[in-house]
Amino acid sequence: MLRVIVNGAYGRMGCEVMKAVWNSGDMELVGAVDSAGTGTDIGTLIGVAHTGIILENNLEEMLRRLRPDVAVDFTTPHVVYQNCITCIKCGVRPVVGTTGMSSGQIQEVINLSQELGVGGLIAPNFAIGALLMIKFATEAARHMPNVEIIELHHDQKIDAPSGTAIKTAEAICEQRGDFQQGLATQFENITGARGGKFNGGIRIHSVRLPGLVAHQEVIFGGLGQTLTIKHDSINRESFMPGVLLGIRKAMHLERVVYGLDKLLFD
Repeated sequence: MLRVIVNGAYGRMGCEVMKAVWNSGDMELVGAVDSAGTGTDIGTLIGVAHTGIILENNLEEMLRRLRPDVAVDFTTPHVVYQNCITCIKCGVRPVVGTTGMSSGQIQEVINLSQELGVGGLIAPNFAIGALLMIKFATEAARHMPNVEIIELHHDQKIDAPSGTAIKTAEAICEQRGDFQQGLATQFENITGARGGKFNGGIRIHSVRLPGLVAHQEVIFGGLGQTLTIKHDSINRESFMPGVLLGIRKAMHLERVVYGLDKLLFD
């Protein structure tokens, strides 16, 4: 049985992860961490009877006391980098769904994990359909290099653009090479109207509204035609097969990997 703790357990994603781990046949949920809800039995969060697993607020202390195999992180952009460093230094494999780390921070986490021989995963998106969307978009970019991305999330998401949109743009840029799209100079009547400008002129637009979960459209334009590749996560359960897969795969890694697609398609 894989021993798993969940960091950010009081949040909506954290609760879904705890349910998924609790109901899996090869994992044991041994701890839960969050700055909110301290002292709560997790049974009240995942809809089961009293479990004896109480929410705590000290990640490092729990890691050293319980010595889990994996720590799943769905916290906030402000703390996720330090959480990863703490897990790796404690010899615990991080499986991270929290977005907002810079590319430099991600590389530092990977470097430290490689130095200490601790595997793990940082995944901007755990939905299998979203990973397929990125894969298909990368293929489309070979033939239709002009592209813009629209990502839509619930209004409680702190960071923008989403990690999935950034990962999509990175993958497209790798495929397109030095291609530059759009006019050299554009005038905006309202600053930001054209969205954020990524490498190569790719525009990323972020929408934040109640009622949304996680959605993305990758729109390609060519001579007399457009192509839209779209993915919708209707609920947070859509991420759970990928989370469980990430936990299992992390056990066989010797460093942190960026992107669940690396474990699915490479």
